[in-house]
Amino acid sequence: MKFGPFGTVLRWKNRAPLPSLRLLSQLHSRSSFGIAFDIDGVILRGRVPIGGSPQALRRLYRDYGALKFPFLFLTNGGGIPESRRASELSELLGVNILPSQVVQGHSPFKNLLKRFENELIIALGKGEPALVMSEYGFKKVLSLDEYASYFKNIDPVSQYKNWTTEKIFNSKANTKDLVPRYDLLSDRVKAAFVVSDPVDWGRDIQSSSKLLHSLCFFRIHYLVADVYIGYALNFINYAN
Repeated sequence: MKFGPFGTVLRWKNRAPLPSLRLLSQLHSRSSFGIAFDIDGVILRGRVPIGGSPQALRRLYRDYGALKFPFLFLTNGGGIPESRRASELSELLGVNILPSQVVQGHSPFKNLLKRFENELIIALGKGEPALVMSEYGFKKVLSLDEYASYFKNIDPVSQYKNWTTEKIFNSKANTKDLVPRYDLLSDRVKAAFVVSDPVDWGRDIQSSSKLLHSLCFFRIHYLVADVYIGYALNFINYAN
């Protein structure tokens, strides 16, 4: 079985007729395999489907819309919630994509919810990093733009920059009008999550470096490894 421009995902030497495949799928409630698709350059180029990707994806569904074979989209991109990405993919590809079928670069952060659910955390990156973490269930989230607004001189070279981040929190007018949601002296930041690549690299690297100096490096490394191993095992269980 070939899926157009993606190359061969599955191949059988003795290809069974379609009725036999239907019978096989009825006998087994779960498929013996799952498929992970990349998005950019494989399924889509920008917002345009590549080749026959929509038609190929439809072959993974039964006539009445249920999944015939489990599949998901795996991408190192992000910055928006999985629910929104699933909605966009559904619209562009003409099939019903669930949020659980979208795994983005920051999706493994869900596995840290129990540890940091009620702790103050910082979400870095472009897009809507704070919204992403909030949708995962984290209760106290600040974007780095919001965090930077608490400190007057956190970016000493800001006056020389000819760009701004998407949300401007560090102007004098906004700083006066901003009502602090957290007291950063008593409510200490316990973790920083890089949700996507930042817009202002200089400010974000400087700010996150200072944050990391207050955290325990060996715990961070351990948590990252544990999260990705756990997420890989979850996908294997889902596919089987």
